[in-house]
Amino acid sequence: MKTVHVVGSGLVGSLAAIFLARKGYAVELYERRPDPREAGAAGGRSINLVITSRGLEAVRKVGLEEKIMWITIPMKGRMLHDSKGRTTYVPYGQKESEVINSISRGELNNLLLDAVEEYPNLRIHFNKRCRHYDLESGVVSFEDGEKVETEVLIGTDGSFSAVRRSMLDQVMNFNYNQQFLEHGYKELRIAAAPGGKFAMPENYLHIWPRESYMLIALPNLDGSFTCTLFYPLEGEQSFASMQTSEQVLDFFERVFPDAVPLMPSLLEDYFNNPVGSLVTIRCSPWHAGGKVALLGDASHAIVPFFGQGMNAGFEDCRVLGELLPSASEEADWASIFARFQEERWANSEAIADMALENFVEMRDSTADPDFQLRKKVGFELEQRFPGSFVPRYSMVMFHPEIPYAEARARSEAQARLLAELCHGVQTLEQVDWKKAERLVAAL
Repeated sequence: MKTVHVVGSGLVGSLAAIFLARKGYAVELYERRPDPREAGAAGGRSINLVITSRGLEAVRKVGLEEKIMWITIPMKGRMLHDSKGRTTYVPYGQKESEVINSISRGELNNLLLDAVEEYPNLRIHFNKRCRHYDLESGVVSFEDGEKVETEVLIGTDGSFSAVRRSMLDQVMNFNYNQQFLEHGYKELRIAAAPGGKFAMPENYLHIWPRESYMLIALPNLDGSFTCTLFYPLEGEQSFASMQTSEQVLDFFERVFPDAVPLMPSLLEDYFNNPVGSLVTIRCSPWHAGGKVALLGDASHAIVPFFGQGMNAGFEDCRVLGELLPSASEEADWASIFARFQEERWANSEAIADMALENFVEMRDSTADPDFQLRKKVGFELEQRFPGSFVPRYSMVMFHPEIPYAEARARSEAQARLLAELCHGVQTLEQVDWKKAERLVAAL
């Protein structure tokens, strides 16, 4: 068999390896960590994930959709919590099927690793941290001293990829940019109620928007919620300035009063869990010489505010799988990788931009009456003009046939249309629908 080496057995690496194995390639998959099914997932650093139509489209291709859906909890909308504990529901879509699905990163990774082991032509090697890749010789060096010769290497080793770092040193005109937000995140927890029941309604993404920062909570199968505080790293109100138990309790009781009674381990979680960074990474080219290519966060890491980092990475795997010939045919890897980047690059740029924009929407806009009115008008336009008007969030989450780049371009036109229709309007009934019809037709 022709052999492909893959560095990184996280979510994207495991799925990419499965796509390769199904095409008949022998796959050698390397992972820097120990086997998480034995060692347990490292706590405190991961944000709960959502899997949406794009990710589900990819796992469906390899027969894993049903298994994955068993470990998800559907969320049909945002539940907004104001500073007095009052809640407002904002649906994600209009159809019963238009939900996003909360899923544990650790449980999903374990499921994919189990699936990896079902392929006799796919071997996984744990505790193998990649140190360097030599483009000329094709040799991958690991921290334990082992060197492995490769013909084709795929780097799926995450935001701070060792494979990408090696390409940066060796590939002429390699462009690289990383942009950190001034905010970081800390993982917290809302405990399950007695009997393993949920302490809040479970089929929602709960958000406590507070303009320059926010708290979110996603449901888990055990009845708990994984909470994430997105907060400035430095300044008067920041992780740096909030150092004592008294400061933490005062802040949470004042700003998130309805959450505190549900968080018995608040202080323990706050001081034990690290502050994580939020980074957008852009680079080009993603491949070199038909020998090496980057997928997922290694090529286009994004911030988590559109819930699309994993879904975009899974979409990478699907697209690459569609471009691959079977192992019995001759593969022109340089052409395959070039076509892959051509199809994916503009889309990765678009979702990176939309994820940054959605941070502002989630923390600042969701509680704004004008935003909520535009959301209602967008839903009404979708009902009145089906196929002609699909709101941006719906395009990204529920329409995998619409590429990210097209969704972004259409949403920019929609924003102008909604601004014009909602100018001077307070209610849905006041909207000029004849004008709306003309505007939609013009666009």
